[in-house]
Formats: sequence, C-alpha cells, structure tokens
Amino acid sequence: MEVEIIEYNAKYKQYFYDYNIEWLETFFYVEPYDREVLSKPEVYIIDKGGHIFFAKNDETILGTVALMPTNENGILELTKMAVLPEARGQKIGQQLLQHCIDFAKEYQLKALLLYSNTKLENAIYLYRKYGFIELELEKDNPYERADIKMLLEL
Repeated sequence: MEVEIIEYNAKYKQYFYDYNIEWLETFFYVEPYDREVLSKPEVYIIDKGGHIFFAKNDETILGTVALMPTNENGILELTKMAVLPEARGQKIGQQLLQHCIDFAKEYQLKALLLYSNTKLENAIYLYRKYGFIELELEKDNPYERADIKMLLEL
C-alpha cells in the first residue's frame, strides 16, 4: 500500500483524536491528560513548536503521530501514535516512526524521547530495532500507564 506522510492540517484533527482514543481504549484506558491533549492538539503540540503527521493513502487517513516539545531544548517526545484498526499490521506505524526519525535528523534535533508500556511487546521491539535505549522512568512521568521510557540520540 502506498502511504504518504503529511504535516498537520486542521481538517484532519478529528482523526488525531479518534484514532488515539480508540487505541487507548483498546489497549489501556483514556487518562484525563490524554483527552485534554488530543482534543486541543494546536494548543498542546503545534503552538508549542511540535508537529503532527498523518499517514494517508488517497483520501484515507491511516494513522497519526505527534512530536511534542519537552522541557529540554532539541528533544521532542514521540507520542500519540495510532493506526486505523483496519490498517494495523501493514507497517504504517513503522513508516510514521521512520518519518519522525528522518524529520528529527533533518532539523538536527538531539534526540527523540518516548514513554510506553512493556505489554506492547511489538512496539518495544520496534523502538529497540530503531535504536531507542531504555532510560530510568521518573516517578512523576506524564502517563499513569507508562512503565518504560526510551530515548533515541540522533
């Protein structure tokens, strides 16, 4: 399947919300912080210097991912990655991940950071395959469900 990765456009905002809510409800639960960020992506991500990308085939949005600013200059958090259920297993997430890495390198960022959960074995395997290393997870991390923190230095 041919996939084009495109930058954020407000007309796709609902996909960002819906795909992530569906993913969270399928694998975990929706935390208040998630709902807040997902419902206001411009406020929490775009306006703060972050980026949202969509994987698109023709007019169908297949998946999405965000790069959200952190407190550390030059490090963005890879977050809010979700793929349309019918498109899972077709390497859409892998293409979104590669796009984020390429984007980070192009803009000479220091690193990409992510929080995840070890029950997502395929995702953790993929992150390690792409060079992410595990860091100590701080107790006050932003996600209740997170039990692993990873970093890819660029």
